[in-house]
Amino acid sequence: MKVEIYSDVACPWCYVGEKRFEAALAEFAGADGVEVVFRPFQLDPTASETGVPLTKYLERRFGTPVGDKLAHSTASAAGEGIVMNWDRVISANTRNAHRLSGLALREFGAPVQRALVEALFDAYFTKGLNVADLDVLSDLAASVGIDRERASAYLDSTEGVLEFQTDLAEAANLGVSSVPTFVFDGQYAVEGAQSTSTFAQVLQEVAQRSAVLTEK
Repeated sequence: MKVEIYSDVACPWCYVGEKRFEAALAEFAGADGVEVVFRPFQLDPTASETGVPLTKYLERRFGTPVGDKLAHSTASAAGEGIVMNWDRVISANTRNAHRLSGLALREFGAPVQRALVEALFDAYFTKGLNVADLDVLSDLAASVGIDRERASAYLDSTEGVLEFQTDLAEAANLGVSSVPTFVFDGQYAVEGAQSTSTFAQVLQEVAQRSAVLTEK
């Protein structure tokens, strides 16, 4: 089974959904046969490369204080063991973070990509790091076993840009318009940060359908 997770580093529900899916997968009997990969999606392709405090960015965008808007995601995140430090979060363009995620998948494999995505979420929401900063990204790459010099040279070039743009186009062609979206075996899409029990049920159902097709 292949599960493609369309998400953005700057999306709190993507972080929550990834944690819930991970919990469901950990209890799934066929977990060893499941390949999980992350695909890019950008909530705001025009976001700053230098970064601005997220609370100020949201207040400018929506015109009102955003404390109440963040409360629900904060509580949901806490339920999954995630600490959301909103006062430290830096809103920044996630294009290069996605490019790095693509490099991780192509050259180092899906498990390394998953570790990198987890590190990116933690860097953005908990540590308050600028995920558009190439030095920050290179350090995060090194923390999950990617050669830092390779990551730095890659990010400082145009390598991977075409792959990134192609992935975004494919997401649009699939009809992905919100994140997180989980696509199972290229056929079954589940949108949103569903509960762990829902993800567990979907994994089981997709596995059963695949088994029936294999028998035929």
